[in-house]
Amino acid sequence: MTNVTLAVPEDLHQIMQKHKDIRWSEVARQAMWEKARKIELMDRLLAKSELTEEDAERIGHKIKHGMAKKYGLVR
Repeated sequence: MTNVTLAVPEDLHQIMQKHKDIRWSEVARQAMWEKARKIELMDRLLAKSELTEEDAERIGHKIKHGMAKKYGLVR
């Protein structure tokens, strides 16, 4: 198994130090696996997609405009 070194904010480190009974490396490993699985799923879905980046931008713009309209930010 490969080792990875992480930098964490001081306030997080203080919490981790208070709870030394928790295997923080296991917590990090599980979080990374969860993220990696989501990325792999997204890769599989996108591999079959015929949308171009331009299509995605256009759809995103329509969604943002629709949300702005819904909340009265535009007419």
